[in-house]
Amino acid sequence: MSDRITIKSESQHQAMRAAGELTGRTLDYIGTLVKIGVSTKELDEAAEAFIRKHGGIPSFLNYEGYPASICTSVNEQIVHGIPSKKVRLKDGDIISVDCGAIIDGFNGDAARTFLVGNVAEEVKELVRVTEECFFKGFEQAIPGNHICDIARAIETHAESHGYGVVRELVGHGIGADMHEAPEVPNFTNIRMGRGARLLPGMAIAVEPMITLGSRAIRVLADGWTCVTADGKPAAHYENTIFITKDGPELLTKPE
Repeated sequence: MSDRITIKSESQHQAMRAAGELTGRTLDYIGTLVKIGVSTKELDEAAEAFIRKHGGIPSFLNYEGYPASICTSVNEQIVHGIPSKKVRLKDGDIISVDCGAIIDGFNGDAARTFLVGNVAEEVKELVRVTEECFFKGFEQAIPGNHICDIARAIETHAESHGYGVVRELVGHGIGADMHEAPEVPNFTNIRMGRGARLLPGMAIAVEPMITLGSRAIRVLADGWTCVTADGKPAAHYENTIFITKDGPELLTKPE
């Protein structure tokens, strides 16, 4: 990932709107398919078909060797779970689906955590608060603020509910490349400082990854799937945001 932050032109902004809108529509569609008994591979195949049908390219497929069009992370899996015919959703599961689409050379990137059947109340609350964390950060994505303002808002809200905030994985800039500068953490510390200043024309993917227990993680033998070290559930909620002179624009939502 380059250290250079790219400022997008108006035509690039429009391309990102189209990519973001398709990404959001894809996640809405996948949400209708999430049910007891469905395999994560079936969800992956449906997402790829939907993206291609609507003129997009699945941006995750073969990205740095990743073998699928979406990430499907179940229960204690935080992110980067690989879809499989062997993994079928069960009553009480949660599944985080991370999705990206390319249109006209530009990327959209978003994630949602879906409930499967009868989910425990404490896990429902985790999913709800994780979404709230994103919108707390979104409110701070205004010109003149810094990345740390987004990070602090997310961290403060999550920790006020006693949750862990994953530190090894962060949000990112986005545009013609899936991952661009700057990094967008969900936590603050003295070493990271204030982070980049937000300017009109910047695009960032903000993605709280919040755990019910410890924030510690480990990576499975497949080299991709990140799970909580204590085996407790985690939730993930992400959107692509475009910084305009009038404030943040949420790109990854259906029209």
